[in-house]
Amino acid sequence: MSRTIALLACASVAALALSACGSDSLGTSTAPAGGSSAAPAPAVQANPDLTAKLPEKIRNEKKIVVGTDATYAPNEFLDADGKTVIGVQVELFDAVGAKLGTDVEWQASAFDTIITGVLGKKYDAGMSSFTINERRLEQVNMVSYFDAGTQWATAPGNPKGVDPNNPCGKSVAVQTGTIQDEDDLPVRQAACGDNKINILQFDGQDQATAAVVSGRADAMLADSPIIAYAVKQSDGKLAALGDIYDAAPYGIVVPKEQTEFADAISEALKELEADGTYTAILTKWGVEQGGIKTFPVNPTVG
Repeated sequence: MSRTIALLACASVAALALSACGSDSLGTSTAPAGGSSAAPAPAVQANPDLTAKLPEKIRNEKKIVVGTDATYAPNEFLDADGKTVIGVQVELFDAVGAKLGTDVEWQASAFDTIITGVLGKKYDAGMSSFTINERRLEQVNMVSYFDAGTQWATAPGNPKGVDPNNPCGKSVAVQTGTIQDEDDLPVRQAACGDNKINILQFDGQDQATAAVVSGRADAMLADSPIIAYAVKQSDGKLAALGDIYDAAPYGIVVPKEQTEFADAISEALKELEADGTYTAILTKWGVEQGGIKTFPVNPTVG
């Protein structure tokens, strides 16, 4: 769980070219990690058979409203205008929308409110680097589209001597509501005894990153593509720490009762993979290592 990175007090942020300071401004754009040499994605042709599977509301409006946390570069984040949501997953779902014969409207939202928004019909779908797990599968359908793990990051040289396997007594930044916040750190905290981790929770990943760069936090952990992109854009202010672990699929969120909608998204992804669009988008952003070949609905997860 998209996506912009805030750093130091706004001057350092400008150096990173990722995000403005504070929680009200979510980010600015940077060049895709894949660079301009990446092959362009093919033109997407709509499939009327898939359009027919869409919920009536979407078919009538010819638009899918998608909730996303736009603080998670390179997956989903805000462009330089501070309004337009861009990123690898944005381009990917825009291609899905084209295959389904609809437009896509992106709405920036706090990460931990998106599934609630889908359940409450505020959004037709949610796409925000949601790791598929049993807790979420109890609430919604999830269409797998990418694999990512968890990685840690710290200041270069790891000056505070953080050990990801034993972070007890350290200050660790994390985005609220993520797998790292809800599943990973609580297990590590329970093993610390009296020497607790000082867990610093933030609404946006940009804020968690800023905490590490400013020295407020000794380290952070997030999804592996987010850490890789943050390090790449940090101008030497961040370094990855340790290995990637706990690889798991991301899922597009749709209401539990809308199984045909989920199936249509899955079929659209299969067609985009077959015609090269899927791989071209991932390669453009330098995250092709997380690409998958099948796109199951509600896959079994460990």
